[in-house]
Amino acid sequence: MNTYNPVNALIIFVSISVLIYLIFRPAKGWFWLIKNSFIFNEKTAIEDILKQLYHFENSGKDANISSLTGVLKFKDSLVIEVVKLMTISKLIYFEGDVLKLTKSGRDYSLRIVRVHRLWEKYLAEKTGIDKLEWHDRAEFMEHKLSLEETNSLASQLGNPVYDPHGDPIPTNSGKIAKVKGVALSSLAVNSIGKITHIEDEPDIIYKQIIAENIHIGSQIRVVENNTKRIVFYSEGEEFKLAPIVAANLTVAILDPTVLDKEITLRLSSLQENETAKIVGISKESRGESRRRLLDLGFVKGTQISIDLMSPLRNPTAYLVKGTSIALRKDQASKILIKKD
Repeated sequence: MNTYNPVNALIIFVSISVLIYLIFRPAKGWFWLIKNSFIFNEKTAIEDILKQLYHFENSGKDANISSLTGVLKFKDSLVIEVVKLMTISKLIYFEGDVLKLTKSGRDYSLRIVRVHRLWEKYLAEKTGIDKLEWHDRAEFMEHKLSLEETNSLASQLGNPVYDPHGDPIPTNSGKIAKVKGVALSSLAVNSIGKITHIEDEPDIIYKQIIAENIHIGSQIRVVENNTKRIVFYSEGEEFKLAPIVAANLTVAILDPTVLDKEITLRLSSLQENETAKIVGISKESRGESRRRLLDLGFVKGTQISIDLMSPLRNPTAYLVKGTSIALRKDQASKILIKKD
């Protein structure tokens, strides 16, 4: 025969009360965390779809449900459901099976793009974070920053016009500059130009460009262009790219008559017993890395030569203003020189 035990009853009551509190407590309860997680996923999906549609339209490509589900990380069912909500909210509309941005949808997409590119600019200028991480970190922050925080960030950075890859940053009013130039893959042999933009998507092609040590702002000269490869010289080095990779580089064509007759090279190309003068630091070197090089004496007009060389030339010690300073090859490649 069961007898009532007040201690057990109290334990059960307390346990149930604690469980209810953990589930429903304000803001941090499991119920609210799950609900807010769903809302965040929905908001993230809306903003990612808007951004993708902006990129599709900006590149002159049509987008439909199939192309969206192919590039987004969400389940197909969520994408379809969110597209319905966005249509009702008049952020997008259908033209046949093609998805289009409404004016309000385009304005919203530009706000997302603005945050993304400002955050990449911040990471490049203010941190030492590797460039391969910029995109993913900016993808996260583009869903976090408020309009006020975004404007504050832009102001701190000096309201930049372009991000580190050369992509234009929309203004607060939605105005956006144009990328100057054409795809490297379309340039004729003997064309001379300057790299103005490096596309960071798809990731696999961007990583290949980074691995080749190609720098934005560098002057180039095309020496070969066919269906198999594009070959060009830049800052004393030869580069060979597949056309699909070269298409992700934008080059502004330059007038050969206004170029320096002296050849600008990378410090990494300097040989033993050669001397040179520093003409500047590549735009590829930013933030703390750039300031550190300047503090070490790598300034325009400074005489430089090799002091000590390791067996693999990495690092190499350079003699600058009477001081021997060791640099890795990737650091030396961002310092521009003219040999004596």
